Amino acid sequence: MKPNMLDSTRTIQGSFGEIYSEGQWLSNFYSGEAAAEISYEKIKRAGSRISGNKAGTIELSGTIKGYKVTSELARKVAQVMNSGSKAFVTELNMKLNDPEAYGYEYVRLKGVQFTKIDIMKFEHGTIVETEWPFVFDDFEWLSEIKAN
Repeated sequence: MKPNMLDSTRTIQGSFGEIYSEGQWLSNFYSGEAAAEISYEKIKRAGSRISGNKAGTIELSGTIKGYKVTSELARKVAQVMNSGSKAFVTELNMKLNDPEAYGYEYVRLKGVQFTKIDIMKFEHGTIVETEWPFVFDDFEWLSEIKAN
């Protein structure tokens, strides 16, 4: 093997991902994604045709996907529809821990608010799946992948 060749056994397998809400493993969710989208403003530069870029606002959002097992999450998120109730706000922890990789990642998402409510959805002959897009206020890495 060449000295800088990728060791394919160290690539991270998504099958080892887990999602937790308020300390409870959401075992029915098989996909999780969280991202930060940075907007940039164009800056005109005197004496140049090339514009610069200045970082602006940052939007934090994500999605979890899984199998529908109960309506518990939908009921919690739906409380926002009652005029006298607050929006449902929670934390999500996402962990990716492939035993063959160099370590694991563990991220805490703070101030999570779901942006869609799956009220009812089904199709004859298929397992019901559900998708929950969300926004969040902040995040922190609780640990990270480290090379051995």
